[in-house]
Amino acid sequence: MKVRTDADCTLEVWRDGVETRMYASAETGTGQLTVFEQWCATGHGAPSHLHAVEEVLRIVAGTADVWVADERQTVTAPASVLIPAGIVHGFRNVGETTLQVLAILAEPVFEAHYIEPERDVRRWPPAQAQ
Repeated sequence: MKVRTDADCTLEVWRDGVETRMYASAETGTGQLTVFEQWCATGHGAPSHLHAVEEVLRIVAGTADVWVADERQTVTAPASVLIPAGIVHGFRNVGETTLQVLAILAEPVFEAHYIEPERDVRRWPPAQAQ
């Protein structure tokens, strides 16, 4: 059994207004999952991007404008959004308090293709591949 406390999980600033804490990934020994949590200030979130795998985005606290393909919806906690593989999606905090989201992806390395500016991001590979 492997137990990780929040003290084991570094809080990273991913972009302006967004802090992230990774709980499980290839870096920590998972074979099929990436799990991380984000805290987003009002007006901030994740710009349009896609993953090659499915994602569950759990709105833990706050209110988000979430888009998946051509659908857009205001989602208030507690709620989950199921995002199919290969579909452009994103979210933004539209509330007055911090937005807290938990993301679960069906791959051990976080990989995303962002739309604007176009770029690929890869995080948390196995320790030996870093």
